[in-house]
Amino acid sequence: MQKEIHPTTFMAKFKCACGNEFETLSTVENVTLDICSACHPFYTGKQKFVDIAGRVDRFNRRYGKK
Repeated sequence: MQKEIHPTTFMAKFKCACGNEFETLSTVENVTLDICSACHPFYTGKQKFVDIAGRVDRFNRRYGKK
């Protein structure tokens, strides 16, 4: 294997908006998440509408009926 071509890895802290925190290896030291497996509807089984930063509204403005 060639030396000095691989990125540096860190023990990264991942923080979710719901308050969940966990550590794993990553090329970035601190990561802030909008949604994680602890609060995602697919993993929790609870149906909820997740609209991060108005993405649905922005989509409707761009591509919706006028």
